[in-house]
Amino acid sequence: MPKIVECIPNFSEARRPEVVDAIVAAVESVPEVSLLDRSSDNDHNRTVLTFAGPPHPVAEAAFRAVKVAGELINLDEHEGGHPRIGVADVIPFVPISDVTMDECVALAHGLGRRLGTELQIPVFFYEKAAKDASRVNLAKVRKGQYEGLKAEVGTSEQRIPDEGPHQIPTMGASVIGARDPLVAFNVYLTTDDVSIAQKIGKAVRHSSGGLAFVKGMGLLVDGMAQVSMNLTNYKKTPVARVVEFIRREAERYGVGIHHSELVGLIPQEALVDAAVWYTQLDQFEKNQILETRLYAAQEELAGQEKVDFLDALADGSPTPGGGSAAAHSAAMGAGLVAMVACLSIGKKKYAEVEDEMKSVLDEAEALRAKLTHAVDEDAASFTAIMQAFKLSKETDAEKAARSQAIQDATLYASEVPLETGKGAVRVMELALKVASIGNSNAITDGASGAAMARAALISAGYNVRINLGSLKDKAKAEEILVTLKNLETKANEIDTALRQVLIERGGLEF
Repeated sequence: MPKIVECIPNFSEARRPEVVDAIVAAVESVPEVSLLDRSSDNDHNRTVLTFAGPPHPVAEAAFRAVKVAGELINLDEHEGGHPRIGVADVIPFVPISDVTMDECVALAHGLGRRLGTELQIPVFFYEKAAKDASRVNLAKVRKGQYEGLKAEVGTSEQRIPDEGPHQIPTMGASVIGARDPLVAFNVYLTTDDVSIAQKIGKAVRHSSGGLAFVKGMGLLVDGMAQVSMNLTNYKKTPVARVVEFIRREAERYGVGIHHSELVGLIPQEALVDAAVWYTQLDQFEKNQILETRLYAAQEELAGQEKVDFLDALADGSPTPGGGSAAAHSAAMGAGLVAMVACLSIGKKKYAEVEDEMKSVLDEAEALRAKLTHAVDEDAASFTAIMQAFKLSKETDAEKAARSQAIQDATLYASEVPLETGKGAVRVMELALKVASIGNSNAITDGASGAAMARAALISAGYNVRINLGSLKDKAKAEEILVTLKNLETKANEIDTALRQVLIERGGLEF
């Protein structure tokens, strides 16, 4: 299964569709990222986007979206019914497929550092990404909203950001986290008396003695009283239970449920559980769902029809190209390192280094997976540049947006092969280790792994350099070039050390 992360950023704007369009365009400018949902509420003056894809592209899309939002939204001029402390108010990452919560935490922390250093946005971490127990709960971090935080930032330890400056700009602050899937669910009542919704919101929310894993409050939306909720664990507190609780509470005040709504997306399982509860399908099995069976069949078919990488490389299309080939070469190097480690584990002769070989095996396999994914990511980064060049340039605003999109895509297309280079050098380091202390019968296999990785670094370096030439941000280009040159220096050192090992331990002549 591919690595898939979901991101659900909340932006403090809904009443200016052109601003929301610009934020959405920033997300869609990143290849491999799919925008799944866009939900705006004028009363809340808030837009929730849902997009998903591989971890690194998703984090890049979030960064670009926040950058655009900060340029177009001024919190000093913002009004709305929903609590907020920033233009990009809250940015959660959710593991979906083959991604751990720890990886999402690392993603959140990485994005926070970028927002703090590159955009000068104060950042607080919450939920699983919180660095302090007092910041796990989003409501506590957001207490006092933008106005309160602006007046109090830096006055106490609780008001000191985890990343970024200790003063609040007009774009406010951002709260970034990692969490399990959440259901944003609103129930409208047959009344315009907001006090009833507020009483029910208090009754249902966990912090006031209500249902576990429910956060709730009462609002007036479109002239109707609304109970607005986040269900943080729909498995332990199902949607149906929440709805019935609100229905009974509403009856106390002589009102009923008019209708309910979702904000963003909901896991299929949550709706299936609600349907099973209401229809009393006691013998229901989840594999009875037609779409579930179809999806499994399609996945199997897709696996059978996958195009061979070497055929794709030779078919005359611009992608995959040299950067993808570099990643593929480095992944092969990691595979050879893993092979030597496996041939060393369980052998009496190498019992003293078995723990080291197990550690090498784990890291080599992780690198192989990462570099294999980079094959597609590099191709997608080139496609993004081509898409940016196709953007409209009829007006000055469109020209500026197109120019920025080209620069963002070019920077991304430089960073992807640079990451491949970093992975390749680490493969070389592991290859040197297995050649030095691993199974001597496979010493040249380890060396071949290093050679594959060295070729990958050279190829990746060509791709980095060609893209840097188009970057207008020369300081950033120089920073990337210095990193690349340091990698090349380290690779030379490893290559020299490896040759010596081959001479001394393998008896090879050069």
